[in-house]
This record gives sequence, structure tokens and C-alpha cells, in this order.
Amino acid sequence: MKTNHTTAGGLHYEEAITLAKLIRDKEISSTEAVQAHLDRIATVNPQINAMVTIVGEKALDAAKKADAALANGEMVGPLHGVPFTVKDSIDTADVLTQRGSPIFKGRIPNADATAVARMKQAGAILLGKTNLPEFSYWIESENLLTGRSKNPWDLTRTPGGSSGGESAAIAAGLSPIGLGTDLAISVRGPAAQTGIVSLKATHGRVPMTGIWPRAPRRFWHVGPMARSIQDLELSFGILAGADGKDGFSSALGDVQTKQPKDIKTLKIGWLVAPGFGPVDAQVAQTVEDAANALAALGASVEAVHIPALEQDFALEVFNKLHIMEMKPAFREAVKGRPENEIYKMAHTMLSIPETSYQAYIDAEQAAERLKDGFAAYFQQYDALITPVLPIPAHKHGVETFVIDGQTVDATYLQGATVPLNVTGLPGIAMRFGTSAEGLPINVQIVGKWLDEYTILQVAAALESVSPVRSWHPEI
Repeated sequence: MKTNHTTAGGLHYEEAITLAKLIRDKEISSTEAVQAHLDRIATVNPQINAMVTIVGEKALDAAKKADAALANGEMVGPLHGVPFTVKDSIDTADVLTQRGSPIFKGRIPNADATAVARMKQAGAILLGKTNLPEFSYWIESENLLTGRSKNPWDLTRTPGGSSGGESAAIAAGLSPIGLGTDLAISVRGPAAQTGIVSLKATHGRVPMTGIWPRAPRRFWHVGPMARSIQDLELSFGILAGADGKDGFSSALGDVQTKQPKDIKTLKIGWLVAPGFGPVDAQVAQTVEDAANALAALGASVEAVHIPALEQDFALEVFNKLHIMEMKPAFREAVKGRPENEIYKMAHTMLSIPETSYQAYIDAEQAAERLKDGFAAYFQQYDALITPVLPIPAHKHGVETFVIDGQTVDATYLQGATVPLNVTGLPGIAMRFGTSAEGLPINVQIVGKWLDEYTILQVAAALESVSPVRSWHPEI
């Protein structure tokens, strides 16, 4: 997304990195930046219900302090004075964190999640919290406590889940950058449905400390969502690294310094099928278009297949594993609570039959085969281009889809994203096309474990030649 796309839209459509520079150069104040976003929230949020808690006075107080610090010549962080938002499953000190459920109504944590603390340490200012499905578990962002979020491109459609409130807020200019979480789809799918960008880093790269639910821990991620690749890169550098509390992050070691690569030295594969389930023709064409664009930039690009994805359907593997590991946390959360506090997703998940012991063991072995298959792929290639979602943003409440002539249930929307959760691989979602109905279409850029900087560079190259002209919705 070219940096000049925001200037005509006002401060609320500036990228985070641009706002930070404007504030550092004293061309604008942090107070002005925060107020511009609060004004935008007041105008647009009633239509899309992306923000569920707004801390305007706290944000303005923090902005005034940020301006005073800059005036006094104090050292400032890379996001000094820049507003940001946070999904409501992520703890924020002294600010409501209600997890999309009446069960947690009024809950106020006494400490920030590690990811939130790191954003604040970089100088960012919290604007508020964004909507999600009950317990962060579904592909739409709606719940009994804070209602349904709507897609700013088309209010009859979903902005996705589970980080759908965050994606809608960023797409509509309510926030320049924010934090979401991802179990199987949840930062990449919503980004695709609203045309923004997001990064699911290697599993454990960003600590999950202070985020609920943690079960199943081995699949959960927290990651940045924004409107430009340079904002993703900046925030990744802020967020990544062990915190001494999350065992997965502590096991990875330090984040390596970025080492720029010549795009012409990279070997990149692209894949639409088989292995992800059915994919709409418009989405498939967008993936091929992205591959062709990289080839035109000088990369070595070719269509590929990954046998492991054909042998073991990652969505089925994921379902057999995560439901068994997730159910105890759900049972504990709803225990003793009245029926009118429990929404359909919790009921659905708890009603699914238990995975047999043998099926669970078989799924564990399948997950290992998928990791081996991707390891073999990345012996030959630097990145992989795939769909994010098989279709553009869909209407609210739809549970069955006909995609490329096949009828599938809504879980199939995760077909191309969930392999990265099962394996822990990093992936970026970014827009590279537009549907016949004018909706965003994103592609997914997958990289080697711990090699986020390569896919960030590939994404930046694609961003520089993107055919998209309408960067944000007219709302």
C-alpha cells in the first residue's frame, strides 16, 4: 500500500509510521493525532461497532504527556504519540477486557499483556478495545455482550473473526495499528475481509502473556494489524522476543537483525490447490497475479504443490487436536453460569464429540508430517504465496458456502490459514486484488520458521506494484 494513499483522507488514514514521523518532526502533535482518531470513532463506530471500549480521556492525557516529553527533548520510542487499539481478549491495565462474553462483564485487569506493554514502551497510546466473538472463537465477531461488528466496505458483510473488530477499526480509519490474536485464521482472515495487512509471526515469536484463552497454547498467536507493510515490520520489531514468562517465546531465542535480500535472488512458489479446500476463481486469480508480479520484479517464481498438504488436510488435523485441548478451558469458564450468558459458539464447541485417543494420536502424527512437508518445501524455496480466504467477505450469519462448485461449512474458510497454526510457520495477509463486487481480496505470504523479515520484504515488493486503487472504504 503506497504511502501517498492516506494523505487525502486526513490524519485518521495516515499510517502509524507516518504519524510517528509527523509527531517527532513536530508537524503535528500527538494530541492532534489522538483527537483525529477519537473524532473518527465518534462518527463511524456507531455504524460498524468495531470499538467496544473507548478510553478517550486517558488517551488525550497520554497524548499531552507525549507532547510535553517531546518538547522537553526526552528520548522517544518509534511509535511515540501514535494511537493504537487492542482486541478485547488481550489484557489492558485498568481498562475493560471482557473477552466477548457476559461472563467477563466488567472485568478490569491490573496489568498489561506483554504485547500491549511493548507497544506502550515504544510510545504508542491506547485508544480502546475492539470487538470479537465469544471467547475469541469464531469467524465472525459477534457476542451477547457487545454485539456484532460490521465490515466498513459493506455493512451487510462480516469483518471476520476473531479479530474482526480490530480489522474493521483499522480499515475504517478508527485506528492506524492494533493487536489481534490468531488461533487458526484470526488476524489473517479479518485482514483479508477488510483489505488491511496483518502478520502472524512464527509461533512463540511474540509472547502470549496476558491473553486469554491460552488453550490450546501451541496454536495461539498475537500479532499486529495495520494498513501498510512498513507498519507491520516496525511493530514486529517492537513485539517480538522472549519475556521470561511465555515458555514458547523463551525457547526461540533472540530475534535476528534484518538482513535485506535482493528480490531477484529469491525463489518463490505459489499454490492455490490442492491442499486448502475449494477456492473461488477470483481469489485464485489474485494469487496468480501476485506470483506474476513477483516474477516481473525478478524473483524466480513457479507454481508448486506440497504433498504433505494433500496427504493430511490441515483443517481436519487441527480440529482433532485443538477441540480436545480447548474444552477444559471452556467448561471452566461457563461452569455455574446461567444460559443467558452463554452464546452459540461455546455451546457448539462443547457439544462436539470428544476425539478418540487413537484419532488424537493420529492427528499428532499428521501434524508432524505437515511440519516435515513444509521443511522439505523450504529447503528449495524462500517463500510461498497462497490464498488467505477462499472467498471475499461474506454476508453475516452464513454457515454454508458454495465455493468452486463445492458445498462446504464455514470452517472451510480456514483451509489456507490453519496450516500455519498447525506448523507454527509465519504468514502475512495483504491485499492484492478486488472482487467483482468491489471487495478486497488478500493473498498470504508464508515464510520459513523465524524468517519473518524475508516475507516482510516480499510483501513490501508486492505492495510497491499493487494494482489496488481504492485503499479504504467510503464510510
